[in-house]
Amino acid sequence: MDSFRDRVAVVTGAGSGIGRALAESLVRAGAHVALVDVNDERLRDVQDQLERDSDRRVSRHVADVSDRARMAALPQQVLDEHGRVDILVNNAGVTVAAEFGELDLADLDWLVGVNFWGVIHGCKFFLPALRESDDAYIVNLSSLFGLVGVPGQSGYCATKFAVRGFSESLAAELAGTRVRVLSVHPGGIATNIVRDGRFVASHAHRQGRMVSFFERHAMPAERCAEIILGAMRRGRSRVLVTRETHVADALKRIFPTLSQAAIARAGKLLARRGANRS
Repeated sequence: MDSFRDRVAVVTGAGSGIGRALAESLVRAGAHVALVDVNDERLRDVQDQLERDSDRRVSRHVADVSDRARMAALPQQVLDEHGRVDILVNNAGVTVAAEFGELDLADLDWLVGVNFWGVIHGCKFFLPALRESDDAYIVNLSSLFGLVGVPGQSGYCATKFAVRGFSESLAAELAGTRVRVLSVHPGGIATNIVRDGRFVASHAHRQGRMVSFFERHAMPAERCAEIILGAMRRGRSRVLVTRETHVADALKRIFPTLSQAAIARAGKLLARRGANRS
């Protein structure tokens, strides 16, 4: 995609984090945006800022991406506002921290509904409009945890591995068309996903430390957004974001069994340290 000028982008999870940063970056690059989020207060804040700082068209759409009926109605609402769709960013995501044996199935339903079905709904219902574009992109947010499995995140990893596999399959199906697919694999990004996540009792002591770590050490969401837009400009189908994602991907390719054993040992060590401090 050579230029974002006057393109129309739909961004889910646009109320904060990577979604908000992507909306801001797309507007700076000349695109019009349809902001989608379940939290209307956050959406209003983003919309007000973008309309104040630019002359681009910005629409606001409150939607739970796991709600099939709501997502089925969304494309026509975006078309009514903007007349076209060129870019779909399936960014909305949530997390649950729990060992699998403690993972409540209701929490797993929530996780799969947002992280996986949200991507499926976005692609399924927006694809007809994207096919009408002369140059379109679907951007699906997977994760570092879509490349390696880690303890305490079995549900999250399952959804992000699924997004990765789905994106690769969809990209193959759409090869030769005007719609490309980008699978994005961020590591630690400064977003609200940990703060807004669900933690079972045995993992609750980790939330505060994880929030503090992300605030101090994670990559700014704005930098992540620029990397994603750069990958789109180069026509990429996959992009690894953050140093730890590149390292984990390389180790997984070279030492698939040893790297997984090391992750298991590291997880047990962190669990013992957390138990000692709680």
